[in-house]
Amino acid sequence: MLYILGELQDSDLQWLFDAGHSQRVASGATLIREGVPLSELFIVVEGMLSVSKGTRELARLGAGEVVGEMSMLDSHKPSATVRSEQESLVYAIPQERLRTKLRADPGFSARFHRALCLFLAHRLARTDALVALAAAPEERDDEIAPEMLDSVVLAGARFEWFLQRARRAAQAK
Repeated sequence: MLYILGELQDSDLQWLFDAGHSQRVASGATLIREGVPLSELFIVVEGMLSVSKGTRELARLGAGEVVGEMSMLDSHKPSATVRSEQESLVYAIPQERLRTKLRADPGFSARFHRALCLFLAHRLARTDALVALAAAPEERDDEIAPEMLDSVVLAGARFEWFLQRARRAAQAK
């Protein structure tokens, strides 16, 4: 999520917040089911989600992760199941509302798509690193590129802003 927030403007973040809603997910509950159409994009606010395909766990996702982005981008049904490992809080943004905003606002669309590309590139690099680490555990490179540091600091502040509002919205329910 930090990669996304580092690219968006404050007004973009406010729009995402206004467009969505906080949603509690009970421990063990399924948030996304493989092969079942998805209508929302989720941001993990707190808790831990498990991503699996069949009986094989692929990843664990915590605060700041985005879930459902692939289905939003290519309109395919989800290729994995996402379950809550513990009571979690996610922020749900309706995909159709987001698509409408992307079509209507070219500036937002450019920033959002660039941010999503950076996020997915980071996720792929992290996956590649895990595969390489499994093959050669003595070699490890998990440093942030210097040119990304300013974006990461700004994104951290924006993510904290988003988290606080999402938690308050959940408490108000």
